[in-house]
Amino acid sequence: MVFIRFLFSKFFLKQLLGAAIMTVLIIAATLYGLRKYTHHDEFMSVPDLAGVPLMLVPEVLTSQNLRYAILDSSKYNPNMPPLAVLEQTPKPGVLVKTERKIYLTINPSGYRKIKVPNVIQITKRNAESTLKAVGFEVGKITYRNNIGKNMVLEIRYQGKTIEPGLELPKTTAIDLVLGNGKSY
Repeated sequence: MVFIRFLFSKFFLKQLLGAAIMTVLIIAATLYGLRKYTHHDEFMSVPDLAGVPLMLVPEVLTSQNLRYAILDSSKYNPNMPPLAVLEQTPKPGVLVKTERKIYLTINPSGYRKIKVPNVIQITKRNAESTLKAVGFEVGKITYRNNIGKNMVLEIRYQGKTIEPGLELPKTTAIDLVLGNGKSY
């Protein structure tokens, strides 16, 4: 009975009203502070950086209070200058806040080098698919007297015989010397 009387007393109701007012004031101050701190409703458009040389990117982005990070440079586009921006995230024209980080994919200075797979003593069809799968092109095909018809006898690059495992730039044309099925 004493507890119920306490719940309806003036002292408890004043304390409850004071706590409610303080809670509302704290929530309002927090929301106002967050709105100011996060620059609410202050947006800018992301510039289009496609094709811009990497040396000019800091100048362009710092003038607009944006930051950048280079994500990748493994995609090579021969139609773009070396060390130019290929792609960006977020895309151009997207509205972002100041100090937003723009992630860039850069065009490397050339194709990366990969090892030539061992395609000697396998069929022409398998050799072509293996070379294309790793990123090489099949160049000139020549035939030589050998009992193994359409078997790869040797691989060449720029007219010289090469060994499997040699590192060459991706998309390099590799020439194949095949057997013609005739004995010596």
